[in-house]
Amino acid sequence: MMKWMRERLGKDEGFTLIELMVVVLIIAILIAIAIPSFLGFRRNAQDRSAQSDVRNVLLAEQAYYTEWEAYGATQADLRTIEPSILLDADPEVAVAVTLNGTDTVCLTRTSESGNDFSVWIGETGGVHYGKADLTAGGACTADPTPAASHSPDGWS
Repeated sequence: MMKWMRERLGKDEGFTLIELMVVVLIIAILIAIAIPSFLGFRRNAQDRSAQSDVRNVLLAEQAYYTEWEAYGATQADLRTIEPSILLDADPEVAVAVTLNGTDTVCLTRTSESGNDFSVWIGETGGVHYGKADLTAGGACTADPTPAASHSPDGWS
């Protein structure tokens, strides 16, 4: 048995440099194909998270409206309705609430990927969704009161 092991260890066998380079090349090609897909998945997840934050605050605002017949709940009121929501004046951190009187409210959130998402709720106009560049004036600064038959400009 020892003789066989000595003979086995004495032989010069292994992979050649070309074989190792081919394996490294194949791994590099697979990584080059996979990384863009994963980055796209990450961006989509960040956008969905921001949209979910806006939707949670929207539901809390609607619950407040059901009780008080007016929009414009304070942060404390909204946190009483839904304790897990994130509210802040900076939409890049959490959902920003913009009040336009007691009959309309606009909710805005910037995702980590840089996309801005807004929801406008009006007592008579319903709910409208927008995606706008907040640095260029923002989706909530204009009065998106729609005509009776269609959504306001920039809103769907």
